[in-house]
Amino acid sequence: MWFKICYWVVYVVLKPIYRFRVYGRERVPQGGMVVCGNHTAIVDPVLVAIALGPNSHISIMAKAELFKIPGLATLLRMLHAFPVQRGKNDVGAIKHSLKALKDGRQLILFPEGTRVHQGESVAAKTGAGMLSLRAGVPVMPIYITPGRKAFRGCQLIFGTPVVPTCEGRPGPDDYQRVTDEIMQGIYAARKELTT
Repeated sequence: MWFKICYWVVYVVLKPIYRFRVYGRERVPQGGMVVCGNHTAIVDPVLVAIALGPNSHISIMAKAELFKIPGLATLLRMLHAFPVQRGKNDVGAIKHSLKALKDGRQLILFPEGTRVHQGESVAAKTGAGMLSLRAGVPVMPIYITPGRKAFRGCQLIFGTPVVPTCEGRPGPDDYQRVTDEIMQGIYAARKELTT
């Protein structure tokens, strides 16, 4: 109930500012999944949560520093966000993520691990591939129009779900292969961008 209330409050506040449009929501499967997008603005996690709709059961992995910002920390917790220590092997965050996925939640991740501005190139981290393989859940790629979004309009396009496969116990090579497939899925969705 609290999530739906928070959802509609945030929706009403952000819609006139970001003028976002969502495409491909019908492609989003039911149940637990990792939702992965490109990341160019601090508002991206909130926009992805809105794109998933008011009946979604989301969890967001967010850098621990964001939980020190008053107001934003409250909003993140209402959106079922939990902190992760970047640059460290945060076992607690991994366990929290796997439990959320097995409980049927949609875990929002940005594989690049940080905001990437236009023209920059950042190698994607393999966490999304690892979590999807270990939890046995699909990955839903979403492309978010980059750059400044406020008062300029923003589009969020869900791509084709990535269903990771692996023979035997997954390892680092499998995590990298699935992560590459995820990033390809994100940028393939960009081709559906409408003007």
